[in-house]
Amino acid sequence: MEQNVSQIYTSLGRLTLNSPVTIASGTFALENLDFMAQDYLGAYVCKTITRYPKKGNPPPRLFETEAGLLNSIGLQNPGLDKFINDDLPILRETLTTPLIVSFSGSSLNEFKLMLESLEQNEGIDGYELNVSCPNVENEGIAFGVDPEIVYKLCALLAPLTNRELIIKLSPNVTDIAVIAKAAEDGGATSISLINTIWGMAIDIQSGKSMLKKGIGGYSGIGIKPLALALTYRAAKAVDIPIIAMGGIYSWQDALEFFWAGASAVALGTANFIDPLAVPKVYEGIDNFLRERNCTLNEIIGKCEV
Repeated sequence: MEQNVSQIYTSLGRLTLNSPVTIASGTFALENLDFMAQDYLGAYVCKTITRYPKKGNPPPRLFETEAGLLNSIGLQNPGLDKFINDDLPILRETLTTPLIVSFSGSSLNEFKLMLESLEQNEGIDGYELNVSCPNVENEGIAFGVDPEIVYKLCALLAPLTNRELIIKLSPNVTDIAVIAKAAEDGGATSISLINTIWGMAIDIQSGKSMLKKGIGGYSGIGIKPLALALTYRAAKAVDIPIIAMGGIYSWQDALEFFWAGASAVALGTANFIDPLAVPKVYEGIDNFLRERNCTLNEIIGKCEV
């Protein structure tokens, strides 16, 4: 892969990215950087961490479908303290691209405590709030489905940091525009969407679910039309930047999301298929813009209907 990388700049709320191509949380290891120059990557988003260690769900917890991937990992992670003490120093030493720490809590106060701990450490450029997990203060209903809770969470955390504050929205809601607006009103500086949608697969011979937990998160090329529509709706509802994800495999896919209103895109399942997906998407976007003699900003949100 050609390593002479030009730079396509894009901006989030408080963060300028040298590339509009990022990665979805939990889909890209540091070892992937052995295959590509870091300049291709706008930001590195770490796997979601929680306050305490999680073992994750029992196997089987991955299943490849006809058009995408089902997962039920269960946020397996070493916990906040181990991340800060062991993982963060390695990330700081390795990365030249911005680091976005993805984290999740079970209550508003837990989100606050985690942010306050992370704020005491250097080498972090932004946060991604994963609000797909159950909220113990709200009868176990996921944070991200309630606009009032989304607003309260962002309003609680926004005054505590000058770093990029991204909230990752779930597609499993009635109206993504209402949730996105609540995040913006609460003080989020950008949003990312979509997280996985509900999915399931069953062995027709045994009648057993292909995942131990039954229903899991569905990602991959099959969800692209949904992700594109929700990106378009969210972009019409808010003024803050959007990082779009969901079924993006090629530079052509990425361009659709820019036309729909995204300022950056994140690759997820594509990284499992091709470790060079990020540079390939980047170079395709770069060539397209050169051929049209235009900038990325000239096409963002310019979809005609």
